[in-house]
Amino acid sequence: MISVITGASAGIGAAAAAELSRRGHRVVLVGRDRRRLDEVAGGLAGPKADVLTCDFTSLDDVRALAARLTERYERIAVLANNAGVMSTKRSVTPDGHELMIQVNHLAPFVLTRSLADRVDRVVTTSSRAGRSGRLDPSDLSRERRRWNGWLQYGDTKQANALFTVGLAARGVAATCFHPGVIRTGFAAGSLLMRVFLALPGYAKPPEHGARTLVHLATHRDGAEHQGRYFDGRAPREVPSTMSDPALAERLWEATLKAVR
Repeated sequence: MISVITGASAGIGAAAAAELSRRGHRVVLVGRDRRRLDEVAGGLAGPKADVLTCDFTSLDDVRALAARLTERYERIAVLANNAGVMSTKRSVTPDGHELMIQVNHLAPFVLTRSLADRVDRVVTTSSRAGRSGRLDPSDLSRERRRWNGWLQYGDTKQANALFTVGLAARGVAATCFHPGVIRTGFAAGSLLMRVFLALPGYAKPPEHGARTLVHLATHRDGAEHQGRYFDGRAPREVPSTMSDPALAERLWEATLKAVR
C-alpha cells in the first residue's frame, strides 16, 4: 500500500510514517528539507520509503509534486495532508496568498484534487482551533478583515474541515482530525504555544498526534465516516462553521478561483 504523507520531515508526519511503515505501508515522505526527509526514511522499519521535496508556498511546486506522484503510482491508498504552518507575522507567498491559507488549505486542495481519481482515502490534519474560525470564502487571505496569527490559523483549520466535507460530497473517503497540542517546533514564535508547552503534561509527543492519523489511514472508520471530524478515535460533532455543506461548497468554489 502506498501512503503519501506531507509534512513528513518531523513531528506528526514523521511519527505517522514510522507507524505506517511498521505496518507494511510503503510511505512516500513529502517535505521541504531533503536531508531531514532522508533521515526519517533511514529510520523506518518497513518497506523502503520514497522521498519527494515540495515547497507548499509555491502552487507550481505542488502541481509538479502531483505530476510526479501521478507518474510513479497508479494507486495511492492514503493521502495524508499533514503539512501545516502557524505564523505570528503576516506574510504573502509568491502566488499572492497569505502564507497560512496557502500552505494549510490551498496547497493541499490543489494536491488532493490532482490525485483524487487514484487515492483511496484522504486524511487531513485539522485542529480544534477550527472551532474559532470565522472563514470568509470571499476573503481567504484576510485582506479586508483584521489579521491575527491565531485568527487566520483558525480560519485555515476550519477550511480543512470544510474541505473534508466537500471531498465527501464528491465521493471521496475523506476525514480530518484534531491531533492535540503536540511538543514540536510548531508555532514556536507564539506566546500561547510557549504557555502550552510549559504546562506539565499538557503537550504530548508527536506519536500521540499521529495515532488518529494512522487510525483513519488503516481502520474502517476512515472509509465509513466520510466527511467527519475526529478527536481521538471517534467522530465528533463540530459547529456548522466546520460542517455546513453549503459553506463547504462556497469555500470550494472560492478556492478554485484562488488557485487558477
